[in-house]
Amino acid sequence: MKRISNLIPLLTAIAFFSLLLIASCSKERSSGATPAQEQEASQVSSESDAEADLVFNGVFDNAMGVNNDLGIAGTGVFTGKTDTLVPVPRCFTVTITRASANVLFPAHVVIDFGTAGCPGPDGHLRRGKIIIDYTNRLIIPGASATVTLDGFYVDSVKVQGTLTVTNASANSTRIFKVDVTGAKLTRPNGNYTEWTSHKTITQIEGFNTPDFPRDDVFRIEGNSNGHARRGNLIVGWESGITEPLIKRFTCQWVVKGIIKTVRVNSSATSPWVATLNFGTGGCDDQAIVTINGVAHQITLP
Repeated sequence: MKRISNLIPLLTAIAFFSLLLIASCSKERSSGATPAQEQEASQVSSESDAEADLVFNGVFDNAMGVNNDLGIAGTGVFTGKTDTLVPVPRCFTVTITRASANVLFPAHVVIDFGTAGCPGPDGHLRRGKIIIDYTNRLIIPGASATVTLDGFYVDSVKVQGTLTVTNASANSTRIFKVDVTGAKLTRPNGNYTEWTSHKTITQIEGFNTPDFPRDDVFRIEGNSNGHARRGNLIVGWESGITEPLIKRFTCQWVVKGIIKTVRVNSSATSPWVATLNFGTGGCDDQAIVTINGVAHQITLP
């Protein structure tokens, strides 16, 4: 199963363009804003969307990767880094509860990272609990899982919200619908991101080895929206994948695709729309961010 959580580079990529927040602004940028203010608001919306995507893609991976009874073992915190697949010592516990010993589903799972923090293979420190209720093994058409969070943190960011995964596979094509509702990411300084997301993840390669993820390739499509506070700046946006994202299990980065972010008070043709282009399919750490017609090549971590 593909490690969908490798949108990690987005946050650092957009942060490349970060400007100081303007303390006098207390609401979403609108007409009459200076170019610096416009760019600042566009960057904040792109960065916030990317951060939320990163966190909840990781939650999806963890729900999928618990074991082969529930999904496909070895995604998220249940495996090593994607470039080497070297496992890391586990510092979390997994508790699986069923109605009876002879019935696999429904299944209730708690992944407990403890209160001190548990470093994962992606380098992030997690604490708190991920709670998952499965109706069936997630690779079975019609199966679903509902994920909630209890005191859950990624590094210093408190994460709230509900993620629902539904297997919508048809005609031998593996498809997952992934919906995030009521999401909120809160930083210690009071900055926050509120986020909703609807994505479709379709497997496009690796069909003949259903329990072997290394040859899997996935296409990701969908949209999201949210609001964020950064200091005295509050910004709202809508973000869409305008060219499907392509992810390979064996590559650390997204290899292809474009994400476009439009602020609430802007039009889709505004020069301040932000786009991030991951390239044409090669596995490398390069991407292009464009704002106001200016393209910058960046290196993804």
